[in-house]
Amino acid sequence: MRIHNFAAGPATLPLEVLEQARDELVDWRGAGMSVMEVSHRSKAFVAVAEQAEADLRELLAVPPGYKVLFLQGGATGQFSAIPMNLTGPDAIADYINTGQWSKKAISEAKRYLRVTVIADEKASNYSTVPAASDLVLSSGAAYLHYTPNETIGGVEFPYVPDSGEVPLVADMSSTILSRPVDVGRFGLIYAGAQKNIGPSGITVVIVREDLVGKARAGTPTVFDYQAMAEAGSMLNTPPTFGWYIAGLVFRWLKGKGGLVAIEKRNRAKAERLYAAIDASPFYANPVDPGCRSWMNIPFTIARPELEKTFVAEAASEGLANLEGHRSVGGMRASIYNAMGMDGVEALVLFMAEFERRHG
Repeated sequence: MRIHNFAAGPATLPLEVLEQARDELVDWRGAGMSVMEVSHRSKAFVAVAEQAEADLRELLAVPPGYKVLFLQGGATGQFSAIPMNLTGPDAIADYINTGQWSKKAISEAKRYLRVTVIADEKASNYSTVPAASDLVLSSGAAYLHYTPNETIGGVEFPYVPDSGEVPLVADMSSTILSRPVDVGRFGLIYAGAQKNIGPSGITVVIVREDLVGKARAGTPTVFDYQAMAEAGSMLNTPPTFGWYIAGLVFRWLKGKGGLVAIEKRNRAKAERLYAAIDASPFYANPVDPGCRSWMNIPFTIARPELEKTFVAEAASEGLANLEGHRSVGGMRASIYNAMGMDGVEALVLFMAEFERRHG
């Protein structure tokens, strides 16, 4: 029996996608073997890769003048790849710190250039984002980096920072494909697959063409955007199964009405869960209401000693992976695209019953 999986990543995948992958697992398209055994150089798999890129471009309405890459190394690998591709060793780049993943990006970037943190939300314990009007870029900054959604803290930007002529770089691992986005406002978007795209092991990079071809000397070839673009993201053997699943997910999203329809669905799910939390004296969400995440919803209970009991009892009811990140504790429900409203309703009902028994 399928459970409701609230994991932050690797996260739940659409059942229809899993069922198709299951049916094709040992005999993909009559090949007599699985897609994992097919050469990535074969016409059949190249067609899969090209269709996945075309569908992603369509879903996000990627304008002309952007490269779409399917890479390895996760979003964490891009923490290094971005400064290596976009700057020289004496460059300055601006970063906004809104939580754990911002911190990691900043720490890694400091290995390659001078980082200026133009906003740090430490004073609020990373429960807020800076006001748009407070962002002042450094003179000569090569780019501005931010994390639209902090997976661990459940903080989300309600706006896209205005970086002017400076390329805007965004780690969209937790928000990509959850709603429409104006790609043309960004110099580079990157995202690990394991939340809204597919299984872990593949990373999407959408980069403006004028930012490609400037990798500094010493950049590993597999991290060089130009080299990977010229090779169709197949300079080496790519994660073929992850790419195949990503393609199925893109088609699933199109079948659901695209990102406009997905946005309505995601907004409704988040509003339902936040309403249940806010209406209860037993539960609380630590994030400022103006910047609450649609995708990752942390919450606490009035009696912290019951957290383990909550998680265990929820799991016994088929509501899995609700424990908060080890660095912050509490609980966290990740409700990515593949989580249906039925899962959110089941969680809300369980929360009410748990409060009745323990509140």
